[in-house]
Amino acid sequence: MTASNEPTRDIFDTGGRGVRHQGLRRANEKAVLTVIGFNTGVSNAEISRLSGLAPQTVSAILVDLEQSGLIERGEVLRGRRGQPATPIQLRASGAFGIGVELSWTHLDAVLIDMHANVLRHQRIEYLFPDASTIFTRIAEIVSELTSVLSPAERERLLDLGLAMPGRLAENLELVGAPPEQEVLWRGADPVALLHDATGLEVTILNDGNAACWAELIALERPRPANVLYFLVSRYVAAGIVGDGALWEGPTGNGANLGSMLVQFDGSGPREAHFMASAWALEQKRTEAHAEEDGDLVTAWIDQSARTLARVAFNAMTVVESPLLVIDTVLGAEITKRLAERLVAELAALPVRGFNPPRVVCGVHGKLAPAIGAAELPMFRRYF
Repeated sequence: MTASNEPTRDIFDTGGRGVRHQGLRRANEKAVLTVIGFNTGVSNAEISRLSGLAPQTVSAILVDLEQSGLIERGEVLRGRRGQPATPIQLRASGAFGIGVELSWTHLDAVLIDMHANVLRHQRIEYLFPDASTIFTRIAEIVSELTSVLSPAERERLLDLGLAMPGRLAENLELVGAPPEQEVLWRGADPVALLHDATGLEVTILNDGNAACWAELIALERPRPANVLYFLVSRYVAAGIVGDGALWEGPTGNGANLGSMLVQFDGSGPREAHFMASAWALEQKRTEAHAEEDGDLVTAWIDQSARTLARVAFNAMTVVESPLLVIDTVLGAEITKRLAERLVAELAALPVRGFNPPRVVCGVHGKLAPAIGAAELPMFRRYF
């Protein structure tokens, strides 16, 4: 890709989006917190410049944010030109969040602080998510995770994000769940059940969107405004950031790129889920009657990369993205090999005038959905 496609400004730079009207102080607070959160160690003057707010407004907001425990000031930096500057950053214990990924065959739950550090993590595995017991188990895990918090810190835990696959109820037969589970899931209200059990505000998120958000936050500055994301898990979760916004869609399950149809031969089109997923690797192992086979894994990587390259190209006809982030639940080595093969497959596509995106491996891997589920409600509350 050409250098001109690389971002020059991070999408979290507020760029003058602060609102000057005194009656909209909460919006101004969010603008200031966003600048601090994504430019750690900034000074009052830099916050004013980046937010577009007057220095006096910024100073007053900083006093309130410090008193509320959301930010802290570092030691004064001397020896620079002009007045000594005091670096300002988010206070790690200023807020906490719980993120839960409720997947087809496992559940991951994390507790994070305001710096997005994972403080605790729990994982359980199952044959299928049982709607009659899973929400009680989540509440128990939340209690276990938060046992490390002091009473004062517990008051700063307000949100639980629940990341789930789209259309879970109607697709439970894919993991061998009995038919009555579909009825139970269709009648379940996860938000109400978890709110009553934990006392937290609950936000349901698509697992691909949550994971995409986690990897977006983890990117080095400057983050581009357009990003494609794949998580090769039991099936293929995905996400899109377009024009600086996460594309969730009206139902919250937008950017369902794993359901895109791909065809290589005369056998007919198939969903990417069944070509480029951990499930597809399991199928190859079953057919070959082998657990570990280097040639088998290589063949799966080739098939997956070929599939995802076509999905990425089709998605880029809608959103022009300079960056593609890929995660897998299969470990760093396989993720790296898949990313390298994906680069080659993108370059080999039989299309004209196509600038392939830069491909990078995600940093969170299998924990990306749970981390994103914790981060996104916190971001919406404070930033």
